[in-house]
Amino acid sequence: MLVKESCERFSELLAEKLPTPGGGGAAAYVGALSAALCSMVGNFTLGKKKYAEFEEDVKEILLKAERLRLRLLSLVDEDAQAFSPLAEAYALPKDAPGRDEILEKALLNACEAPLEMMRRCAEVVDLLEEMLTKGSRLLISDVGCGALMARAAIESAAVNVFVNTRLLKDTDTANAIEAKADEILGSYCPKASEVAASVSKIIRREY
Repeated sequence: MLVKESCERFSELLAEKLPTPGGGGAAAYVGALSAALCSMVGNFTLGKKKYAEFEEDVKEILLKAERLRLRLLSLVDEDAQAFSPLAEAYALPKDAPGRDEILEKALLNACEAPLEMMRRCAEVVDLLEEMLTKGSRLLISDVGCGALMARAAIESAAVNVFVNTRLLKDTDTANAIEAKADEILGSYCPKASEVAASVSKIIRREY
């Protein structure tokens, strides 16, 4: 499993001439790190008198963030697993019986993990937005970092959706998948940027 590798080894594998991990796995990993930053802020907030009114809310955020972190880590491997059937489909001779159907199925399957990454990273953005007002101000920069990383993960995952949908023969299905991705891009990239901008206004002296 890729997620069991050390950070150093994962980056080495990413750099090597190997089919996986690739951009999709990297996007999921960055999303998991974003969720982890949200949790770190929450854990430093718990038990602080200054934030006592948010104690229960922060506990709930922590539960959700941990579930999202684990889910995004699992998507690192799910994305890699989806690539093998796709590579095998591409390798089939163009006149092989059933090649088009096999390729279509593999392309659809390859869309699932990155689209799921986008959904889960969108949830992370929502949690970070809440943590912005309920988390310890001492860790406000980590909220900003988390938001920027979540946005990067969403946009990177979207690239991995579109690279597969463009080859689908079923244009109706391709359009439907792309519409889902575009909806997340349109809603959550601006939201993540707004969270990061709010952090900048707090920490930058010139504001």
